[in-house]
Amino acid sequence: MTTAATKKLALSHLWVAFAAFIVACFMGEYQVLERSGFISALDSAPVYFASVSTHGVLMAFVLTTFFIMGFGYYIATTTLKQPLWNLPLAWGGFWLALFGVVLAAVPLLTGKASVLYTFYPPIVAHAAFYIGATLLVVGSWVWCAIMLVMFSQWKKANPGQTVPLAMFATAANAMLWLWTSAGVALEVLFQLIPLSLGWIDTIDPGLARTLFAWTLHPIVYFWLIPAYTAFYVFVPKQAGGYLFSDEMARIAFIVLAVFALPIGFHHLYMDPEQAKGWKLLHGIGTFVVALPTLVTGFTVIASLEIAGRLRGGKGLFGWIGTLPWTNTMVLSVILALLMLIFGGFGGIVNASYAMNAMIHNTAWVPGHFHLIFGGTTIIMYFAIAYYLWPILSGKPLYSNEMALTQLWLWFIGMVILTTPWHVLGLLGQPRRISSVVYNNLLTLAWKPYELAMIFGGLVLLGSACLFIYNLVKTQLNPTAEALTEELEFAEPIHAVTALPEYLNSLTLWNKVIAVLMVISFGYPILQFFIMKTFGSSAWGY
Repeated sequence: MTTAATKKLALSHLWVAFAAFIVACFMGEYQVLERSGFISALDSAPVYFASVSTHGVLMAFVLTTFFIMGFGYYIATTTLKQPLWNLPLAWGGFWLALFGVVLAAVPLLTGKASVLYTFYPPIVAHAAFYIGATLLVVGSWVWCAIMLVMFSQWKKANPGQTVPLAMFATAANAMLWLWTSAGVALEVLFQLIPLSLGWIDTIDPGLARTLFAWTLHPIVYFWLIPAYTAFYVFVPKQAGGYLFSDEMARIAFIVLAVFALPIGFHHLYMDPEQAKGWKLLHGIGTFVVALPTLVTGFTVIASLEIAGRLRGGKGLFGWIGTLPWTNTMVLSVILALLMLIFGGFGGIVNASYAMNAMIHNTAWVPGHFHLIFGGTTIIMYFAIAYYLWPILSGKPLYSNEMALTQLWLWFIGMVILTTPWHVLGLLGQPRRISSVVYNNLLTLAWKPYELAMIFGGLVLLGSACLFIYNLVKTQLNPTAEALTEELEFAEPIHAVTALPEYLNSLTLWNKVIAVLMVISFGYPILQFFIMKTFGSSAWGY
């Protein structure tokens, strides 16, 4: 039961998300231009790091959080067929999060919060940045509470019934985010805010990095679960077929939520504060979390094959050509899976200790990161937006042809941008530098790849502008007739008549997460309080 008020709430969240997105895209193109050194007038380390920090926060925190909240509100009311629980509270969470974004933006844009989106101390930002980021997270916790309350209410009102798959995934993501954000919340509340306000004189960077490692990897799955939700519940229907397996989808979401959390130390392989045994434990978990991605790839491709064969596809691969490539959702999932394959390969390299040692802190890392996040995740955000906008605004999409062009450009631009990054990482180019201040044969070999990255960034920027233009023209169309369509969810090829409770509830899995987190992070955090450590003074603003 989706009311006009809920549609307005969802649309407001999405507009904030994509406003942050387009600003971040312009900053991204500036960064590859400045870093290349081809235009000396742009050379400015302070401006570069302010831009990188703002770009990262807008993309990783603002775009994702507001998109996921808006998408979740609409999914909950549509799938559960009940009004949103506590609409005023939802609006309160929206305004609190938005105020936090504005508060954090001031020090970011003035160069007083150039700590990247990873917050790494002992570099310290202006206190307003940390307080604003905290308010954004607290606003997102409001969304988590509403999703879990609606999930629980529906379960009580419908005993023995199967929770709709889209809502199961959304509730799992809300549970995941509450656990995920706790690490950075502890770091910010008890270390970074007191340090930035002068309440404490020193900080333990090892403890700070450990707490952020709690958040650093599972946040990727918080971003990714809406894309996987679209894979399972929208794509098969839009392709003209059925979902291969509802049960396999639930297993994938459960494994993502459970094993995404206790694996953060693969980001600390080269750091001395954690022992090798803990790194090994987290490394094994990192390989486990690859399993739901493999399950998802198999299930989605099988669903597409069902659709293709129902549309007349013959032979081993003949079904591929019969798919509706002019459907934005179908095209997006095909391009997303292609990027996921290569991005996932990079992730396996990052998770492998010996190979990680070769590419740690090189350009390889942002190459991998952008391929997974900017590639697979964001292109599915585009697809969801194209699908939702006519429903939420009541107006038909301005141009489907423009949307298809935009999706292809995003894919092409992302390939052109990230491939040189991976090569540069293998050639030893470090990350987190604004320019190369020395020249030798190796750094000269970097130049062609820097040029390719500039071109890839321009293609991506053009694609982003097309995306925003299409949405704005849709929103502002004064003559379009009102539309009444609602979301269409894919049906599994074999109807789900009953499910075991562990595939229909999150209670057990929440307890499993708690046990795994105590095992994986208990002593690694406790050790900082039972042995002698030396704090570092703040450096920065």
